[in-house]
Amino acid sequence: MSDEKGALEAAKNALRLSEERLRSVLATTPDGIITINARGIVDSFSPSAERLFGYRADEVIGQNVKMLMPEPYKAEHDQYLSRYLSSGEKKIIGIGRQVEARRKDGSVFPMNLAVDEINSQGERLFTGIIHDVTDQMAREEELRQAQKMEAVGQLTGGVAHDFNNLLTVIMGNLEMLEPRLPDDGLSGTLLQEAMEAAELGAQLTARMLAFARRQPLEPKVINLNDLVREMTEMLQRSLGESIEISTVLEKNLHRTKADPTQLQNALLNLCINARDAMPKGGKLSIETANTGIDEDYAKSRVEVRPGDYVMLSVSDNGTGMSQETLSRVLEPFFTTKDVGVGSGLGLSTIYGFSRQSGGHLRLYSEVGVGTTVSIYLPQVGDKVSDLGRSDDAPGEPMAQNETILVVEDDHRVRRTTVARVEALGYTVLAAADGETALEVLRDSPGVDLLFTDVVMPGGMMGSALADEAKRLYPNIRVLFTSGYTEQAGVQAGAIREGCDLLKKPYRRPELAAKLREILDR
Repeated sequence: MSDEKGALEAAKNALRLSEERLRSVLATTPDGIITINARGIVDSFSPSAERLFGYRADEVIGQNVKMLMPEPYKAEHDQYLSRYLSSGEKKIIGIGRQVEARRKDGSVFPMNLAVDEINSQGERLFTGIIHDVTDQMAREEELRQAQKMEAVGQLTGGVAHDFNNLLTVIMGNLEMLEPRLPDDGLSGTLLQEAMEAAELGAQLTARMLAFARRQPLEPKVINLNDLVREMTEMLQRSLGESIEISTVLEKNLHRTKADPTQLQNALLNLCINARDAMPKGGKLSIETANTGIDEDYAKSRVEVRPGDYVMLSVSDNGTGMSQETLSRVLEPFFTTKDVGVGSGLGLSTIYGFSRQSGGHLRLYSEVGVGTTVSIYLPQVGDKVSDLGRSDDAPGEPMAQNETILVVEDDHRVRRTTVARVEALGYTVLAAADGETALEVLRDSPGVDLLFTDVVMPGGMMGSALADEAKRLYPNIRVLFTSGYTEQAGVQAGAIREGCDLLKKPYRRPELAAKLREILDR
């Protein structure tokens, strides 16, 4: 009997250990794990699935798994399941099937789905393992875009190099021909026009070489504030009286190393683009700032390196650009202007210059709201540093039992932000748009701070959401975030002057300090 009792106790211990291992796997795996029965009813919903879909387990268990599916998968699911049960056709069984899923907030994301069947006490159950591939697909798209730009740059640089050789021959022959021409007036005029055309061609090839990152640069240690001050008066004359220019310059701006002439050309080009985006006039803001790029931002952008930078931004409250335009606007010869107006090399040249200078170009635009273009140049003497480590930085201010609602329409940004805020110890709720955020607020009166993007889909700006949140809960705190700078956001009418704004991209220490600053007021 003692042997049987010992064996039974050993079996219980083994079972207990196995269950603890399973719970540990379910709690820590990044992939969602869901079990359904033969009718499609959810039987189990892992903690990782809760994080992935935004539902609590008790909201999903007992419901049909179709609630987690967008169309057409939702309509097709029952027939896939019944067909398998009746005929054994394994359309939904297997590894690595890529489909889409739907979160509680309505957003849809791509996933790899692996499904297997288990038999539990005569009941047929199906276990699905869901791997979110949003970041992977975005990374692939970033890499594809970077490779395309590199290939176009190589082609453009080669063409420009060969064309420069041809122009050298043309201009040389024109110069030698000049003293041999008859003094009849017409010959001199024709020669002059030919020389001017050749010189314009040389300017064009210089801009092509800038995009290809093959232009000769003469970098010097400079202060961007001095450069902006020197150009402001000239810019006002060039842009006209219908454009109101304002400057917001960092008081203790770090120095950077760049070619001042190319940087002046870049600033002039950005201001002219801003003017053209405001045909009836408007407000243009030029800003400088010390900033940094961390690994959270850099890891999803192939060409960007984390480190400490100096930023030069030009913002307008003009027509803005669509996502389709933004995806192509850095390509050489792509232009939104009328035929014959502009070469399409303005932004592509600035892109090439910033990359050749060891920096980064960032565009943020909303149709009907405006555009911000920011040039990031490395701070002098500062090496690229690891600013994105997940461990807590010394002295980083943490939560004090508060709840924060994060509102962000971009899924990648939302997920990263939620993870960052949770790492600071806060309880975090999330929403993809203003209407969903209001629903969350009505169901969650304990929210201490609303952390919202400025411009979102659905017609509700962050400022309008903040007003509604204040109406529901007068004591709620609000922090805005945006690709706009604060001055640009005010000019575009997206936020009010004096509001708290954290400009993207930001580092976690900046986020931690800003949250505590607002919550501790």
